Amino acid sequence: MSGHSKWSNIKHKKEKTDAQKGKIFTKLGREITVAVKSGGADPEVNRKLKDIIAKARSNNMPNDNISRCIKKALGDGNEDSYENITYEGYGPSGVAVIVETLTDNRNRTAGDLRHYFDKFGGNLGTNGSVSWMFDKKGKIIILKADDIDEDTITMDALDAGAEDFEANDEYYEITTSPDDFSDVVAALEDKNYAYASAEVEMVPQNYIKLTDDHDILMMQKLIENLEDNDDVQDIYHNWEEENE
Repeated sequence: MSGHSKWSNIKHKKEKTDAQKGKIFTKLGREITVAVKSGGADPEVNRKLKDIIAKARSNNMPNDNISRCIKKALGDGNEDSYENITYEGYGPSGVAVIVETLTDNRNRTAGDLRHYFDKFGGNLGTNGSVSWMFDKKGKIIILKADDIDEDTITMDALDAGAEDFEANDEYYEITTSPDDFSDVVAALEDKNYAYASAEVEMVPQNYIKLTDDHDILMMQKLIENLEDNDDVQDIYHNWEEENE
C-alpha cells in the first residue's frame, strides 16, 4: 500500500494486493476500527472513516467485510487499542521515506523499523525530517475506457471539487485536497465512474532516480520488509522507480 501516483507503481501495488489480499484486508480493518472508535460509525459524519472506506474499496475489500469491521469496532468486547505513529527517514542515496503505522506496541514497531532502515542502507530520522518534501493530496485513478469521454470526465471531476485533472496513456489522474477527497469520490461514484485507486496520500514534490544496482536492490528490500510488517499501514517515498 505504497503512496505513488505513477501508473507502473499503482499496477505493482494492485498486483501485490491481489497476492496478499488477506493481509491487506487485516490492515484496512485495523484502520477502520481506529477511525470508528475515534469518530463514530457514520461515514457522513466521520470524514476519516469515509476516506478509509474509499481506500478499502479501491483495494477490492468487499462491502460485507467493511460492514463487519465497523460493527466489530462498535462492540463492547472489542478492546483492541492501536495508536497512529508516523516514522520518517532516508533510504539508500537519500531517498525520503515516510512510514505510517498502527501499533499496539510502539517499542516493538520502532525497533523493527530501525532494524529495516539500518539493514538496507538507510536510517530513521526525526519527525519532520522528510515530510516537508511531500504534500498531502487525494489521488483518484480512473482507467481509460471507450465509454468515458475525456472532456466529460474532466468537467465532472472539476465540478465535483477536484484541484487538478491529468490524462495519461492508460488512465486519468484526479487530484483533490484532503478535505475534498471523499466528496469528489462520492460525486464521481454517483456518475458511475469506477476507480482503480482512491486514497489520500503523501505525494513527493520531487523524485530521486537511483542508478546504482546495489542501491536499487536495497531500496526494494527496504520497501518489501516494511510492507510485510503487520504494524505498517502505508509507505510513501520519492524514489522514481523504473517502468517494468
